[in-house]
Amino acid sequence: METIAFFNLKGGVGKTTSAVNIAWHAANEGIPTLIWDLDPQGASSWLFNTTAKSETKPKKLLTGKTPIGDLVRSTEFENLDIIPADFSFRHLDHQLSEQSDQGKQNLIAKLVEPFSENYALMILDCPPSFSLLTEQIFATADSLFLPLIPTHLSLRTFEQTRDFFKEHKLKPKRLHAFFNMVDRRRSMHRVMLAHPPKMLKNGLKTAIPYAAIVERMGDYRQPLPAFDKQSTVSQAYAELWREIKQTLSDF
Repeated sequence: METIAFFNLKGGVGKTTSAVNIAWHAANEGIPTLIWDLDPQGASSWLFNTTAKSETKPKKLLTGKTPIGDLVRSTEFENLDIIPADFSFRHLDHQLSEQSDQGKQNLIAKLVEPFSENYALMILDCPPSFSLLTEQIFATADSLFLPLIPTHLSLRTFEQTRDFFKEHKLKPKRLHAFFNMVDRRRSMHRVMLAHPPKMLKNGLKTAIPYAAIVERMGDYRQPLPAFDKQSTVSQAYAELWREIKQTLSDF
């Protein structure tokens, strides 16, 4: 099973919409896919019109008293399941610190491992912060994908993430940035697309354009290609999925 994560330290850059749309494309190709909404805001869960079965105590989950498989919900799409966000997981960092010998044991990897029996792809939708939880997510994921708006402040968040990886002795080569919410009417966006900064040498070539139709995902409570396959942005997500597949060893 391949495990990938979508992360950005900054909110509002299309992290969740990217995770949701890529999950749909993978499942639509017949790949058994599970998305885990680890962001307490629960945007992925909301877009898939799912909620947690009941509030789960993080301590029971981390100690195995609550099997993580019990948290899985099906979506309306074949080959696509989800572990919805649980608001009680806002305390997950504290429990991770207590249960993992001051963070030495990667409990997130331990929770993810059993799903390899039923899924070929697991997608982690990460909270927008640096913490013990995200550190363990970073260590668990085979690849991490970071949507960036083509601005200097957005690039700064990538630089901070890269530095975090180096500081914690993780491999920055697993970081794959891509430009999102691109508005070609803006000169800075055009310049960055034409001349990507050297720090993005492992980045993806596909750029996702800004388009109002993405907001309609909230109207339909569905991934974009489920109700629109012809728009420019929908086709860009299809291309992004094709490019992401090339970074994965199993597909």
